[in-house]
Amino acid sequence: MQSAITDSNQNLVITEAAHGHQDHPDLRVFGLIIFLCSEGMLFLGLFAAYLTFRAVSTEWPPAGTPELEVMLPAVNTVILLSSSFVIHQADHAIKKDDIKAVRWWFLLTFIMGATFLAGQVYEYQHLEFGLTSNLFASTFYVLTGFHGFHVFVGLTLIAIMGIKSFQEGAFLGGKHYGIEAASIYWHFVDIIWVVLFLMLYIL
Repeated sequence: MQSAITDSNQNLVITEAAHGHQDHPDLRVFGLIIFLCSEGMLFLGLFAAYLTFRAVSTEWPPAGTPELEVMLPAVNTVILLSSSFVIHQADHAIKKDDIKAVRWWFLLTFIMGATFLAGQVYEYQHLEFGLTSNLFASTFYVLTGFHGFHVFVGLTLIAIMGIKSFQEGAFLGGKHYGIEAASIYWHFVDIIWVVLFLMLYIL
């Protein structure tokens, strides 16, 4: 009799633990957003430094600094912004468990992101100033280079999730976090670039 009561209590504890685990909210997306907020603060600090340098300088960019070409960065901007819409389609497809569509959307996003990075490298190779030419040049390379690093990280994340999508049952049945995380991160990268483009090339 005592053994039966003990078994019953153990089963009750196991059931309650399992139920509590199932009811526990998934905070991974929230954690990612907090992380991106901290990254956003880093960029905000860089933006503030750039705007401060510009405000206190008598001439900006400094005299003798070659003008930046706008056409290539503008094309790059269109490509990157378009890729944000593309990866959103992947996020939409996974909610329908359409894993094949996710693979194609991720592949297209990866190609567009890689094209953006290639365009940035091409721009670097043809700029008529270097990292240490003057204060404008230094801040330009730091800002665009730091963003470029984030694009590279985003491409790595997209590639990893794309490869993982070929595993049987991956991301199906509501297990969408990996796809959602890649999509959220990519949107963050795009938003940062829009601010950079306007600040460095337009204003």
